[in-house]
Amino acid sequence: MSDQTATPLLSLRNVQSGYGDLRVVWDVSLDVWPGKVTALLGRNGAGKTSTLRAISGLNRVSAGTIEFDGRDIAKVAPHRRVRQGMAYVQEGKRVFHRQTVEQNLILGGYVRRMRRSAVREEVERIYDLFPVLGAKRGLLAGAMSGGQQQMLAIGQALMAKPTLLLLDEPSGGLAPVIVGEVMERVNTLKEAGLAVLLVEQAVDAAMSVADHVTVLDVGRVVMDADAGEIDDRAVIRDAYFGRVG
Repeated sequence: MSDQTATPLLSLRNVQSGYGDLRVVWDVSLDVWPGKVTALLGRNGAGKTSTLRAISGLNRVSAGTIEFDGRDIAKVAPHRRVRQGMAYVQEGKRVFHRQTVEQNLILGGYVRRMRRSAVREEVERIYDLFPVLGAKRGLLAGAMSGGQQQMLAIGQALMAKPTLLLLDEPSGGLAPVIVGEVMERVNTLKEAGLAVLLVEQAVDAAMSVADHVTVLDVGRVVMDADAGEIDDRAVIRDAYFGRVG
């Protein structure tokens, strides 16, 4: 079991959510701790992205509770969640293609209304974390590779100095070697104390950094365990296909 002496930064209990009258998330409970990665796994349509959207405030929560840093945020506006320390990197490497790498990063700092000197410090911190971005700081984001754009999207989110990072399919469409590089950076972030909720289809990539694993199927949790307790990937595969009871 997880270390019960540690207080989760994010806690969901019996959350229901969806799109208008269409319910996609039926009953999701999970925790995310500072300095740890919780991997949220499941096949397509399981409700993973919808759960992230509920956490970030993009989808309405119809039942259940979401607590972030000890406060109920189920009805807090998305931009206020960002200012409280939450960052969401959506699937699909969403960066401003016609802006330079550096301009993208600077835009990421605006949500916290930081002083110019503080923005400069954060930009340099991102370049230290992702050296390839520093080397391409003057290049238009749209001219970079998919893997570099993914790193930029993460870097842009980190500019707001979050305590919680929501990552949706960061490996999507990337070559295996680039996926490994992205996961190395995720590992670096958790070692620095960031809480990370990682949605992934690539199970092996997710398990390489996960401390805790939650598996969804049809909007419900079907498996929840510390990564160290899972010694066989077949257990996760069975959870994917509803064979865990």
